[in-house]
Amino acid sequence: MGCSRDDSEANARSVQVRRILWAILGLNLGVAIAKMLYGAVTRSLAMTADGFHSLFDGTSNVIGLVGISIASRPADRNHPYGHAKYETYASAGIGLLLAVAAWRVGVESIRRLIGGGGAPEVNAGSFAVMLATLAVNVGVATWERRAGMRLKSDLLMADASHTGSDILVSLGVIGGLAAVRAGYPVADPLLGLVVCGFIARAAVRVFRSVDETLSDRARLDPREVEAVALGVPGVLGCHDVRTRGTASHVAVDLHVQVDPEASITAGHAIAESVERAVCERFPEVSDVIAHVEPLDEYQQSKTKRWSEGV
Repeated sequence: MGCSRDDSEANARSVQVRRILWAILGLNLGVAIAKMLYGAVTRSLAMTADGFHSLFDGTSNVIGLVGISIASRPADRNHPYGHAKYETYASAGIGLLLAVAAWRVGVESIRRLIGGGGAPEVNAGSFAVMLATLAVNVGVATWERRAGMRLKSDLLMADASHTGSDILVSLGVIGGLAAVRAGYPVADPLLGLVVCGFIARAAVRVFRSVDETLSDRARLDPREVEAVALGVPGVLGCHDVRTRGTASHVAVDLHVQVDPEASITAGHAIAESVERAVCERFPEVSDVIAHVEPLDEYQQSKTKRWSEGV
């Protein structure tokens, strides 16, 4: 059965995610422009690379807006489980952009190390720009991660990881600027490589999150779902609990065992009670299917094998 969620609640979640992405898009574009312009003026590869990273943050917000718009569509004949995974596809797009950014920054840093190109100009303005944009990134990453956890949004969590990588990168760039000013110009391309590493690490984290959804990794502890089912009157056993989907749209199927003498009508009523109980216990669950079986000797052996394997 599909859990009786209020459509207005789902729409409200989608609206909240979109508003957050629009706000962060504006902030990311402002941060990117500041870093890239000042980096170009002072010929700082590390600052320009960091600005490029921030620009990709803005691009990922656009991808996220498109993804959440599609993901918010209701289930239809061709998508009976809904469109929630389009949010995951958008997260994969963000990961791909991060991978491309890491490659470009790495190539440019290596080119500068091998071929040279002169020392960048470092002044008080360089530090002012980096510190100001760092403060913005800290605020954005904190806000977005909290919103992602509250709304159970894979997209916001992926984008928060993207923005969070900017914080570490910016700290490294600030350290590199200080080293350049102290007379070590090679620190600029070296910090470019460090930036490359952080961007690549963020990409890997995003792809891992995407994999959890697309590979149908279990979303709920089967023991907790089993406990809910066993708490329903008439349920004598439970096994083969499976869960999958996105963090905010989890599908559950399980087998429940009842008295062999129970009528089909009674067994069906027990199954529906189990489905309602699971929906009420786990707000992130959007669909539950409970398969009813008579608790005979064969079914007891199935339950035992499953219990030993979990």
